[in-house]
Amino acid sequence: MLEVKNLVVAYGGIVAVRGVSLIVNPGELVAIIGANGSGKTSLLRCISGLITPRSGEVYINQTLANEIPSHKRVSMGLAHCPEARKIFAQQSVLDNLILGAFVRTKKEKMSKIHETVEEIFTIFPKLKERQLQQAGTLSGGEQQMLAIGRALMLKPQTLILDEPSMGLAPVIIDEMFNVIENIKKTKTTSILLVEQLAYRALKVADRAYVLEQGLVRLEGNAKELLINPEVKAAYLGVNAH
Repeated sequence: MLEVKNLVVAYGGIVAVRGVSLIVNPGELVAIIGANGSGKTSLLRCISGLITPRSGEVYINQTLANEIPSHKRVSMGLAHCPEARKIFAQQSVLDNLILGAFVRTKKEKMSKIHETVEEIFTIFPKLKERQLQQAGTLSGGEQQMLAIGRALMLKPQTLILDEPSMGLAPVIIDEMFNVIENIKKTKTTSILLVEQLAYRALKVADRAYVLEQGLVRLEGNAKELLINPEVKAAYLGVNAH
């Protein structure tokens, strides 16, 4: 479970997030949509501890996490799959995956880690074919698969996905959303999804928040937001009238 209360994020005098509150319940997929510059990525980076809020609170499984560094938030079951993937380009696909489970290697046998690798290969068969290939030589779609696979190696309770469709071909985007839906169906991992393709995000989500200039402009059931005239006009390319 993830909860954010009245979060404010600022860079000097520029306020990127202005008192945002949200909740992601166990097994739930929650989407955040909004225009570029609305504060979506800043919000995610603050949740995962990469930047410090000016004020407000982040709770992971009901534990206040404000003073907990990002690597320890990972140990609490929070995995962040960042915008632009951030894979280890010089390492092999297999090494990238194993590195995703680094907090598990301290308390689990490597045989368990390799079992999870095989699970990831089931989700992304292309990664199995390329497991010894240098990650930086993969296509954009394959790199995105690797980034998600690496995050799943943690077996996270909450998975944060930042723009997973960015820069991908339509057929790969379809594949990516199928994977996201399948993760959702397991009900073992909550998902917080930031996605520029608002229609696709709302179709797959349980609930959603619409961010505008750092504020939550709208929130509610994703299917209801999908037919909301304001959302249709602003984010779905449909005239409200």
